[in-house]
Amino acid sequence: MEIIEHIASLSEEGRLLAAAAEQAGPGASVPTCPGWQIRHLLRHTGMVHRWAAAFITEGHTAYRPDGGEPDLDGRELLDWFRAGHHHLVRSLEAAPEGLECWTFLPAPSPLAFWSRRQLNETTVHRVDAESALGRPLTAVGADRAVDGIDELLTGFHARPKSRVRSSVPRTLRVRAVDTDAVWTVRISDEPPRTVRTPLAGDGNGGTGPHGEADGGQVDCELSGTAEGLYLTLWNRLPLSAVTLRGDRSVARLWTDNSAVTW
Repeated sequence: MEIIEHIASLSEEGRLLAAAAEQAGPGASVPTCPGWQIRHLLRHTGMVHRWAAAFITEGHTAYRPDGGEPDLDGRELLDWFRAGHHHLVRSLEAAPEGLECWTFLPAPSPLAFWSRRQLNETTVHRVDAESALGRPLTAVGADRAVDGIDELLTGFHARPKSRVRSSVPRTLRVRAVDTDAVWTVRISDEPPRTVRTPLAGDGNGGTGPHGEADGGQVDCELSGTAEGLYLTLWNRLPLSAVTLRGDRSVARLWTDNSAVTW
């Protein structure tokens, strides 16, 4: 996706998040974030938006802590969230192509990093807000979902902070059936190593007779639409939302240990 597409989608996702939060009310429980209410979701996401915008507008080249969550509620909190989201979007739109500032995942440029990171941050939390309403979620396009899976697997979980580890090497394949995107995730006692490589078709959706991929044995495969995989891997949908083949314990290893701390 292009930076301009990320920013446009970020604008829409923030609008949807605020609308769902307003409809649900600040005290509504957020099923996808146990223990949270809508007020907690707005405070957290609004804080992240302002934190990110400060790097973009002030050009900090080293890490700086966030400003903390506000002691706001109700209409005042919702207005605060909307103002911060608007400021983030406008900051990205006005940022120069050669923006220089701190980032924490590999990216073609700081502007590409922050537009992508804040889009995925806001999309996942928009899903949280809509989950409080108990209605069908707004769809995530396949291209955006693939991009979000890429960020999660090859970005966040390539870092030493990843808790997805196994003393016995395991291999997880993730296959988006509505695209040509396939990821092979090798899990060990080190951070996971992920390679995205389309599989050769063999009449079984790219799976060899022994579940082989990328030159090695696959212990488990998760397949489904890109959107379904995106939300499942970000722990917003249960494993039952996708198709699982092979050793279920490998999939559980992911779901039990993959919660992201930036």
